[in-house]
Amino acid sequence: MSSPDRRESAPLLIAFGLCGGCAHYFTALREPGWEWLLGALAGAALAHLIARRIWFLPFLSLLTLPLLAAGVGASVSKWQSERAASPAIAERGQPVMLEGWVRAIEPGANGPRLRIRVQAISGRAPSRTPQEVRVTHANSLNVAPGRFVRCRAVLMPPPGPSIAGDYDFRRQAWFEQLGAVGYVQGRCRGGALGRPPGLFAKADLMIGAWRRQLAVHVNDAAGPSAGGFAAALMSGDRSFMAPEDAEALRGSGLAHLLAISGLHMAIVGGLVYLIVRRGLALVEPLALRVPVQKPAAAVALIASASYLVISGASISTQRAFIMAAIFFTAILIDRKALSLRSFAIAMIAVLLLHPQSAVTPGFQMSFAATGALIAVYEAWSRRRSETGRTGGHGFVFAAQSLFVTSVVGAAATAPYALYHFDRVAALGLLANFAAMPIVSFASAPAAAASLVLSPFGLSEPAIRAFGLTLEWVLSVAHFFAGEPGGGVIPDRAMPGGALLAFSTALAGLVLFRGTLRGGAVAAGLAAGLTIWWLAPPPSLHWAPSGDVYILGADREYRRIAFIEGDGLGAMRYSDLDVSMDCARAGCDLATAGGRVRLHAENWTKGACPDNGMALHLFPEAAPAGCPGVLGWHEVRALGGQSVTLVPGGGVIRARPPSCRPRPWRPCRTKP
Repeated sequence: MSSPDRRESAPLLIAFGLCGGCAHYFTALREPGWEWLLGALAGAALAHLIARRIWFLPFLSLLTLPLLAAGVGASVSKWQSERAASPAIAERGQPVMLEGWVRAIEPGANGPRLRIRVQAISGRAPSRTPQEVRVTHANSLNVAPGRFVRCRAVLMPPPGPSIAGDYDFRRQAWFEQLGAVGYVQGRCRGGALGRPPGLFAKADLMIGAWRRQLAVHVNDAAGPSAGGFAAALMSGDRSFMAPEDAEALRGSGLAHLLAISGLHMAIVGGLVYLIVRRGLALVEPLALRVPVQKPAAAVALIASASYLVISGASISTQRAFIMAAIFFTAILIDRKALSLRSFAIAMIAVLLLHPQSAVTPGFQMSFAATGALIAVYEAWSRRRSETGRTGGHGFVFAAQSLFVTSVVGAAATAPYALYHFDRVAALGLLANFAAMPIVSFASAPAAAASLVLSPFGLSEPAIRAFGLTLEWVLSVAHFFAGEPGGGVIPDRAMPGGALLAFSTALAGLVLFRGTLRGGAVAAGLAAGLTIWWLAPPPSLHWAPSGDVYILGADREYRRIAFIEGDGLGAMRYSDLDVSMDCARAGCDLATAGGRVRLHAENWTKGACPDNGMALHLFPEAAPAGCPGVLGWHEVRALGGQSVTLVPGGGVIRARPPSCRPRPWRPCRTKP
């Protein structure tokens, strides 16, 4: 049998179509009008109704399902985008007095970042005041979530990407109704104003304050080495996390432990389910009369909902809770809990609630790993049952399961890690294989014990044990992050077409069986690798931060300090340290396509520069009418510039497309 039956494949086709429609809306160059979206949706619905009437071609109606779902996905995305509209700062201005309530404190490279629910901004009418802003607080911090504060701050619009295809923070800010970012001059001072109006706003601040208290308690009790890591896992507050530990987790492929998502929800819900079920099974009269898995599932569902609130209810945590809720609800109604059908229902629910998730790495990597694991384990179970090897016990089976889980999860998420972060932890498989047993069998029970003992004031020993287990995890992370080749950065960014081909291969793995599955996966992988290989890598990128990122002759990227810019660097190369400072004396550098000179002073001679260099970079304006030159004034106005040097003297500059406004991406004329 090469494909699943109609009943099993229909939810998957709907989920994939819905995801495709959402992704198409958010990656479109221009904003689609309602007339186009509703017209396409009506056409897809009509095609599906006609196909259902053609009784001798039953698969035709299945083929129209993803088209119909795509129309729904694009329409829901536009509707949610319009609902999220809120006032925003249009341009950087002078320092203002900012008043509001601290919602959360986040870690930042230059100091903690305060998420502030705005009450007022001096000089701005209430109708033009953002609902929320995020400001960096570089000085010592004496305020906490839930407090009313007054800050003198410089505010600016949320920044866009500095390089084509880089992460667009403006879209995230739009849906979070984050109207400005900036920094505080001096310190934020506490005020006496009470809670904001509105029940939900008050509850949000109360939960934020309680989460902060929990994070402080866990950070103090878990020990100095892993206190910040423990606080991040228990409360979702990463502000106590040591930067070197966070970097080690990223470099070793264990950064997914920091994002409270499916893994954490599965551990919390699964552990509660197991404890309650085993406990009820010990009560013989109850076990003989009541299916103990149902009350266990109900308690686990409540525990998962509580963890959702405690951890801050981020979108990734909401996504994980939806999947957990579907899992435990299936147990309550006597359905198969872990199946491709429940996977599809979870994806549909998440996309209808948060369609913008379709283009985020968290959503893509989470569902890629989940779908691939379910498909592989279903095939594995069928093969074991066909050979008479039902059930599995003992160390060997557990080791096999852990190995398969690590390999399949790493392979399924690798394309998305490479696309969004332009790097993959080459030793991540080994790091996960070493760390995950510690997290599952030592850290999780210790965390659960601390929660059980907390009402009695006896949680500190359990939290200390939790911190000790996390010290082991951090030791694993630092070991693998420090190994040569721990992180691999390809010399060319993965284009969107390649990611689409890899996603098609993954969809084929989930949808089909037998030889058709193998053919679909092979075709998708071959197409993705071909598209990726044909994409020319940029020889250098000059970012609004003033740094120049150069692809050397050895095919390795390097970060060169050149200009003191006030913008952001390229997220794609954010992990690169400065390898050379060319601001004072200038530099002559070899790239994969030719030599580049970075001039310390502006060009004042009459003739164009020509000394065998393929490209000249100048700290101010480039000489007019000269080929192979680029100046900082132009780069700053463009918001960054990528250049590809062709051997033989050719220079290809990546021209930014003409601006077409989207709700989160306004077009403004630069002065």
